[in-house]
Amino acid sequence: MGEDRRRPRGPRPPRPDRGGGWTGREFEVTVGRVAHGGHCVARHEGRVVFVRHALPGERVLARVTEDRQPGYCRADAVEVLEASPDRVERPCPYSGPGRCGGCDWQHVSWEGQRRLKADVVREQLTRLGRLDPADPLLAGLSVEALPGGPLRWRSRARFAVDRAGTPGLRRHRSHDLVLLEDCPITVEAAARAVLTRRWPGAGAVDVAVDSAGTVTTTRLDRRGLPTSTRVLQPGEQTPAPPAGRAGRRAAGRDWEVEGTGFWQVHESAADALVGAVGDLAAVRPGETVLDLYAGAGLFGGALAPAVGESGRVVCVEADAEACAAAEANLGALPQAEVWQGEVDAEGLTGLLEELGGGPDVVVLDPPRAGAGPAVSRVLAGTGARAVVYVACDPASLGRDVAVLAGAGYRLTGLRAFDAFPMTAHVECVALLVPAA
Repeated sequence: MGEDRRRPRGPRPPRPDRGGGWTGREFEVTVGRVAHGGHCVARHEGRVVFVRHALPGERVLARVTEDRQPGYCRADAVEVLEASPDRVERPCPYSGPGRCGGCDWQHVSWEGQRRLKADVVREQLTRLGRLDPADPLLAGLSVEALPGGPLRWRSRARFAVDRAGTPGLRRHRSHDLVLLEDCPITVEAAARAVLTRRWPGAGAVDVAVDSAGTVTTTRLDRRGLPTSTRVLQPGEQTPAPPAGRAGRRAAGRDWEVEGTGFWQVHESAADALVGAVGDLAAVRPGETVLDLYAGAGLFGGALAPAVGESGRVVCVEADAEACAAAEANLGALPQAEVWQGEVDAEGLTGLLEELGGGPDVVVLDPPRAGAGPAVSRVLAGTGARAVVYVACDPASLGRDVAVLAGAGYRLTGLRAFDAFPMTAHVECVALLVPAA
């Protein structure tokens, strides 16, 4: 669920081979299992080859694109010799070997993409989370589709800009820019607002479209710092003054979010995740809920009515603008409060001391790197009856599940959602409870 906020840079020369000197070499391989990160695993002359644009079981001609490690190299499938039944024609004309790197699975049917993602989640939770592959939670896992299909779902995006002011997206693992006239996974109004004009002097442009159709673009300089904001209301041809916050609709109500600030990228994801979190948390009247990495207060605000007047919901968020939005969103809920601060072991320990006791339920939605061992151990020490973990990276989820398991918690619930169609990313919601 976390976004890539690395600063845009200009092209740089490729690093030299440090592996077998295979860059540019072509050979035929039979493709094996899918791996985390949007590629599949093959072997050639005793070495592992991570192949993009391929599918398990296919026979392909692979061209090595990167060879920097002795044990493995990276390659693109430049010709398909024996195709998988899941292979389809790419709906985006800019995707494919050597082209835009924004999508991983444009060549795969939507159903096939979800099966691949389920395989990745199972593999990460088995290998990193140390779960039994026969666990019914893993064996029966399916990745659930969200409404709207696999295209035009992305309501927020960042486009890079070249020195002439023309926008586009980067090639995979490269700073080289592919110039675009459209991005088929991005909501049309958002793509049009950026890709139909030039941005002289910009290094990148952030764009977001809210639930009312208002489009907000933010120009970034070449250091990645914002310089100006432009707001376009539905049907308008000229920008309005910056509005500061955008409106989002989820869980049956409206939410305020800073214009291009964090919110679920897929237009239907917030509703799906709120529903899953609510079902797994099963919050009761009078309970205390701790909502970590709370953003604009989505999960805490959705759970607050369930704790009733005698309960308490504490939302913790580091970003000042997100906290301000959360304060506005939770203003009508007297049992909910917002605490600004980093979610780290020291800060969390201090917060628990101030609360005067452990929470009944913890909900956490960490960035892509996960909560980490220190925070996970502090959470286990609270004795919460339920820890509901929202994860945008199954590897991070697996590592944190292993730490929580070592501290006395076990995984009892798991759902996965295809909140990022055409990409390798998948959103998971996991429930952990005390093992004893």
